[in-house]
Amino acid sequence: MSLVFGTQTCGSLAEGAQREWLVPDGRGGYAMGTVCGLRTRRYHALLVVSGETPAARHVGLVSLDPVLTLPSGATVRLGVHEWSSGAVEPRGHRLLERFDLVDGLPRWRWRIGGIVVERELAMAYGQPSLAVVHRLVEAPEPVTLALEALCTWRDAHGERHAGAGPLRMTPAADGAVIEDAYRLAGPGWQPVGEWYLGAYAREEADRGLNPVEDLWCSGRFAARMSRGQCLEVSAWAGDLGTRPAPATAIVERSRRRVRALVAAAPDPVLAVAADAFVIGGPSGPEVVAGYPWFGAWSRDTMISYEGLFLSTGRVDEGRALLRAYAATLSEGMLANTADTGRTEYNTVDATLWFVHAVDRHVTLTGDTDLGVELLAALDGVVAAHVAGCRFNIGTDTDGLLTQGADGHALTWMDARVDGVAVTPRAGKPVEVNALWINGLAAVAALRARMGRDNDDLVALHDTAKASFAKRFPTPSGWLHDVVDPDDPALRPNQLLAYSLPYAPLAPDPGVLRAVGEALLTPLGLRTLAPGDPAYRGRHRGGPADRDRAYHQGTVWPWLIGPYADAIRKAGPPRSGVLASLLDGLLDGLLDGLEAHLGEWGLGSVSETADGDPPHQATGCPFQAWSVAETLRVRRGVTSWK
Repeated sequence: MSLVFGTQTCGSLAEGAQREWLVPDGRGGYAMGTVCGLRTRRYHALLVVSGETPAARHVGLVSLDPVLTLPSGATVRLGVHEWSSGAVEPRGHRLLERFDLVDGLPRWRWRIGGIVVERELAMAYGQPSLAVVHRLVEAPEPVTLALEALCTWRDAHGERHAGAGPLRMTPAADGAVIEDAYRLAGPGWQPVGEWYLGAYAREEADRGLNPVEDLWCSGRFAARMSRGQCLEVSAWAGDLGTRPAPATAIVERSRRRVRALVAAAPDPVLAVAADAFVIGGPSGPEVVAGYPWFGAWSRDTMISYEGLFLSTGRVDEGRALLRAYAATLSEGMLANTADTGRTEYNTVDATLWFVHAVDRHVTLTGDTDLGVELLAALDGVVAAHVAGCRFNIGTDTDGLLTQGADGHALTWMDARVDGVAVTPRAGKPVEVNALWINGLAAVAALRARMGRDNDDLVALHDTAKASFAKRFPTPSGWLHDVVDPDDPALRPNQLLAYSLPYAPLAPDPGVLRAVGEALLTPLGLRTLAPGDPAYRGRHRGGPADRDRAYHQGTVWPWLIGPYADAIRKAGPPRSGVLASLLDGLLDGLLDGLEAHLGEWGLGSVSETADGDPPHQATGCPFQAWSVAETLRVRRGVTSWK
């Protein structure tokens, strides 16, 4: 369970700054940074604390910069920062001998001649508490190691500058309390209180956002060390009066926890990746959609449900999560998110994904008790959608589900620029109706299992399924992306019409071949075929530019799940042309995603990637549904191969 990088990566800002590590705290907070140590995002810090919701995060301790005093009296600075002037100083990354991600925890090793210093860190699971351990591995004589604590206290999406005044520092045993929000503790504390002006975050500049902030040097920890000795520093929020366990103990506990996850998991690497997204919220388990900037979103949660919970054996947590989400149903719709500061009901598909998640839970676990408990809620969802919900969501006379309202984008392709949907999909989207038909069949099956009458539901399902088969095929052979009004664009949404357990259509090898040839990449599927006039091959630039490309060609790894399911449902391969076609589509399907685990968000799968080769990763480096769908389908694809 390790990834290792040597001097060619660690010592290069071009290489080392492109690979990011994440250590979550199990509550929505985290520590995060890069292999070489350079902060490239406003979100990179050693202590990022979650608030009332997973998305309400604050950045606290930004970095601990090591300064080594050699026996000769010379000092060597091992940190690395980029400044708004363009300077990179200090340049301690050039002395990095290696970086290891071991059991999900990062470890750096600097070599200065015959002196070797290691750093490793961990978060205390379930607590906003950081443990950092520096160990003098090799040294012919004692040396002094100091750690400069660079701090802030701000919203994770913003910046703080010297003009706002100094950070409040209150003395505390072995350190200080910063802004009454978090505490630092370690040996040899000496307060400083000085601004470092113009820290630069290159990824924010690339995203068209403000890349500059100021950092407050609150003080220094220091210790005279001989070979084999450690310097331990803790930083924590919450109960500031209670000191956490020693840093070395927290690191070891974290390792044991990860090793226990690995021992019980059929897919160790992705099981550790999945663990980052399942957190303990105020009312039970929640799912962080992506790090570093997303909180909980119901669509992401329900698409991720089978991979994050059922494929990893977290059945009890999954049951609690489904119950909690069922309690958010209002007028037949599932709450979407509270990331914006208020609970929103603005999605047409999250509720249908919820029905799918409940069905998968009951089917795969045999937990009929939960099915009985939630059946009334599922019946209410169906009734509300038949009668009509918010945003003109409701069934048409043909039994298909229609939706749309000015100024809103209700499907998962929800990007808007200046309030206008980039991919206007008002009408009857293909994946929404596949989910609708799948949901009707799932609720009917659950009713039948309970001995309940379901003739009305079966009739509605049969009408919608017949209408789907009549309305969605295009003259080109694939399916319309939307009907009424008709949009024949070649998009991956149609895969759900073949891949879901109660899919409305049997998989068509010709369609799968067309989708694969136009949309499949090593990191997932494009959201639009390159030949389409609206195609955008790069997901780059400022927020508006990125939103315009978000679903217009950008690659989404989570779509590998529906694609693999559709292929599997087409056969197993037996002989002839069909066998050759399906073998070709599945061969090496996940190889690119497996290689990606060491390319960007280490051990994880990114949110998105450029549609054009070489498909450079974009968006969140750590994304829940990308990991969940890769994990869910990996065993099936491997066993078939």
